[in-house]
Amino acid sequence: MAVVVNLLDDQIHELIFLEKSCNFSLIQKLIPLKKGKRELKIDKTMKTILVCLLVLAVSVPLSNAACFLQPLEPGETDGKIIGCRDAGGELHKFGSSWRDADCNDCTCDKIGMNCCSSYATPVDYDTEKCESIFNPEACTYKVVEKDDHSKECPVHGWVG
Repeated sequence: MAVVVNLLDDQIHELIFLEKSCNFSLIQKLIPLKKGKRELKIDKTMKTILVCLLVLAVSVPLSNAACFLQPLEPGETDGKIIGCRDAGGELHKFGSSWRDADCNDCTCDKIGMNCCSSYATPVDYDTEKCESIFNPEACTYKVVEKDDHSKECPVHGWVG
């Protein structure tokens, strides 16, 4: 996806949004402007990028997912590196994704293994009356009354 922006100089710059990595790249193009007019073209693509940036700006402070990057521990087959080895020694091919035993969603690329927690942790509930119980099979928390686990408690805030 690309957006063309005419700046105050006589050159056109192209702002490219790379969807896969969620990054921007600014490329300078040596194309003269028509009839010397200097204008900023905001088209549908530019509006979409601005909305994406706004959503990203709002969501980043609200996100507290625990993530970590483990540098590449190469997994080899016939002397050729084909993926990453996790802490348990299991080989995962480049480009693959999986959920580990600790409820982390992981991916493998040529930099290494990137993992983020797949669950949210309850933080704003009545801790005197209620307790949180983690279900490792579903990778979810449930907040219930301490005296009666059949009664769920309201949760007003989650982290993760």
